[in-house]
Amino acid sequence: MFNPKRKQKIESKSVAFSKDPTSSFDPEYVEKMKRIKLQSFKKQKKVRHDPVQIMLTAAIFIFLAATIYFILGPISVVAMGMGGGLAIYHMFSSHEKIFLKNNKDRRGPSLFLIVLIVSPFVMGGLVAYEGTTLMEAPTRVILLSAMTISFWTTMLFVPMSVLSKHRETLQPDLKNYPKVSIIIPAFNEEIVIKKTLESMVETQYPRKEIIFVDDGSTDGTLEIANQFKNQINVLHKENGGKASALNYGLVYAKGEIIVVVDADTIIGRNSIKEIVKGFDVNEHVAAVAGNIKVRNRVNWITKCQALEYLTGIQVIRRAFDTFGSITVVPGALGAFKKECVSGTGSYGKETIVEDFDQTIKLLKAGLITQGSVKAVAYTEAPSTLNDFTKQRKRWYRGNIQVLKRHSDALTNPRFGYLQKLALPYLFLGMIITPIIGFTALANVILGILAGDGWWVLEAAGIFTVVHFLMCALAIRIDNEDPKLLLYSGFLLFGFKQIVDFLLLKAIFEQLTGKKATWTSARRIGD
Repeated sequence: MFNPKRKQKIESKSVAFSKDPTSSFDPEYVEKMKRIKLQSFKKQKKVRHDPVQIMLTAAIFIFLAATIYFILGPISVVAMGMGGGLAIYHMFSSHEKIFLKNNKDRRGPSLFLIVLIVSPFVMGGLVAYEGTTLMEAPTRVILLSAMTISFWTTMLFVPMSVLSKHRETLQPDLKNYPKVSIIIPAFNEEIVIKKTLESMVETQYPRKEIIFVDDGSTDGTLEIANQFKNQINVLHKENGGKASALNYGLVYAKGEIIVVVDADTIIGRNSIKEIVKGFDVNEHVAAVAGNIKVRNRVNWITKCQALEYLTGIQVIRRAFDTFGSITVVPGALGAFKKECVSGTGSYGKETIVEDFDQTIKLLKAGLITQGSVKAVAYTEAPSTLNDFTKQRKRWYRGNIQVLKRHSDALTNPRFGYLQKLALPYLFLGMIITPIIGFTALANVILGILAGDGWWVLEAAGIFTVVHFLMCALAIRIDNEDPKLLLYSGFLLFGFKQIVDFLLLKAIFEQLTGKKATWTSARRIGD
């Protein structure tokens, strides 16, 4: 309800900061001065646009446009044009609509969801029809359809990721420093825990408390942690899992913001400042995800993972960041408002990916989840194929558990962009994309055997160029090592197929009720 006294109080307070004494009698003058100061601030924060980033973005769209025009056909041109127009419209409208209050009366899928999810498959079907009428070989028709679906996604994600990067560069520096509680759960981490705790102590933030929770370790983890007991709060409990350790730490946390860090993770000196800055974007921001990087880049497996993290965070996750609906605030480095975590419930033990589950609960409550590129954390990635397989199986099994647990959010528009964008694309990425990938691979082999090898190589070359440009853009956005581009081919041909196979295997085992054998695998790189 409007309160005139409250308005007068606010105006008087604004006037107190004005240098012009006559402004106290002119509210319009006060508002004008506010606008001038805001414009001045924006000019100060305005950064020079990276020409290389602009060139890479333009190269992606020019290459896609040329490919679509000369190879796919007129229907695909229409499809890509619709995709680009849809991306641009929602990219600019998302800033005002980022907070979507739950409407319990709304039911059924939204029009945006139908257009976003169904359109690429409709266009892919039309391309298949076009190819059939032109007497194209079946292998060509299938590959053309797969290219249409893949390019549609690219048209959506690239511009949104660039916009997200631009918005983050304009964020102001912190003026107030809320108290932060850093919780580090650990179980048998004696090899890495010392470096992790040293990085926590050295990180620069004026109001922080570090809470180490030993979850019943049987090695020397607790003894090493006790060496820092003058600088951190060391807690010990019986083994109960990571969710249990986090909830135990929350009981002792006194900070307004909770920062969760894995025991095998080293964070940057300014990472806490940068991740806290993300809460100033909007009053409804409940969580901010850190920028996770691979520390042990020792072979092709870890370097492919480093590049995979880059493209996943700098392109895919940044697109979700534009809509305030990042689906996973990672356990390696993630920050939450304590009041929001308390409001949606403590970390659940129903899944083995508690960070994913906790983030979805916040989004279902109508809150916002953002990302921060400058809040950097370096984690240990699996360096052998066996460890990598165990990690990914565990992740995918947990992801399926979370999707089943929150399946109601997939069809209910009252959950905002979680229902409109985030969960549908998670579903597509986990189920549809791997199937399309293996179907395309099978048709590549069939096309070569049928004597259509040259055309198949052209199609593979198109995919490779688009993937290379996407990787280059992600590396440039994050100012990463350009040498990682050398592994873009391994990531596209070989690494991706392993990941897709493990994902489909996990889905099959989950659906058939077969018990997995990886539940006891060490959580490397979470």
